[in-house]
Amino acid sequence: MTTITKKADNPIAHLTPEDIEAIGQRLDEIRQEIIDSRGESDAAYIRRMIKTQRYLELGSRAVLLGSVFPPAFVAGTVGLSVAKILENMEIGHNVMHGQWDWMRDPKIHSTTWEWDNATPSDAWKHSHNQVHHAHTNIVGKDNDLGYGIMRVDEEQRWHPFHLGQPAWNFINACLFEYGIAAYDLELGRHLSIPKDKRPESFKANAKATLAKIRKQATKDYVVHPLLSLPTGSFLPTLAANAIANLTRNLWSHSVIMCGHFPEGVETFEKASIPANETRGEWYVRQMLGSANISGSKAMHIMTGNLSHQIEHHLFPDLPSNRYAEVAPQVQELFEKYDLNYCMRPLVPQVYSAWHKVFRLSLPNGWLATTTPKNLPQQLVALYKISTADKRKRRTMLKLLERKAKQQYAAAA
Repeated sequence: MTTITKKADNPIAHLTPEDIEAIGQRLDEIRQEIIDSRGESDAAYIRRMIKTQRYLELGSRAVLLGSVFPPAFVAGTVGLSVAKILENMEIGHNVMHGQWDWMRDPKIHSTTWEWDNATPSDAWKHSHNQVHHAHTNIVGKDNDLGYGIMRVDEEQRWHPFHLGQPAWNFINACLFEYGIAAYDLELGRHLSIPKDKRPESFKANAKATLAKIRKQATKDYVVHPLLSLPTGSFLPTLAANAIANLTRNLWSHSVIMCGHFPEGVETFEKASIPANETRGEWYVRQMLGSANISGSKAMHIMTGNLSHQIEHHLFPDLPSNRYAEVAPQVQELFEKYDLNYCMRPLVPQVYSAWHKVFRLSLPNGWLATTTPKNLPQQLVALYKISTADKRKRRTMLKLLERKAKQQYAAAA
């Protein structure tokens, strides 16, 4: 994953400025067609989804009151897991994007919705809507790209710390809602500042986040288990809530990783983005910086329709139930201008994203120069690179990259 402007074969080099603006114009037309056709069927969809999710959650929590019995434990845990996924993905995420603000319903509005998640909605809307969607896949500006803890591009200098990024990523997946809360607060940056010099805005946001975490934990790990105490189901209910939250975290992390990190998705340099980026240029960046997941309608709903991540990044404020409708038109535009519409089924897309996590945890060229036969020697070389001082490490890394390029040229 090299930033697009430094690729030997730049995938948008063939586009003229006129092409880019024509792409923008066509996408604006597609967007306007959906805006003009929004109506009662769309409103009925989100109301039905919210009603279904709430009944499912209430029903599952009721079943878990008797979770001392294994069938009740299994049914309640599965139901609660699905309910939490629906609330976060298809409802909360999309409502807070303003996709349903046009209904003028104060109960289903981006300014009033508070979701079942550790991050307060206002903090998430800033980091996600205003930062991530504006600076999609720009290395150093988009915190969603690697969540601030991973190497996401070959051009980023490798450090021995990166060897652990598969582990960091797995831990982040298990605790995803808390990981999101941490980077929404920009903890790494603010905690490096002396306590008395930290901005008041950070202190206020940290206080709000801790209050939200406490509220979530009290509901799932205190109140609900205590209600199950009379039936002897305290511990099973506690376990069911923990499993449901873990399942939701792993699923959300997987879906979001598939949206921006698999092979075939482009990244961008900060220096390459013009200060006066046009609408067409912004659209092209969203097109190439996102990836889709193919699958059934049920799978699309469970992903919050982020399986249509390309369409979501082009039109983040359109109702999620309409993405499947516009996807063929968007794909046709990709084909017309010879651009890569990155889409795979769920398992290959997850594999691709995780493969990149592992690949970029290693020095550039290490995998390319490693075979089963020379693996012991390569592991010794990796150890020497990792334990060398900075100057020597840089020299060794350059030699490794040169060796990989020579092998690639010889094979070609």
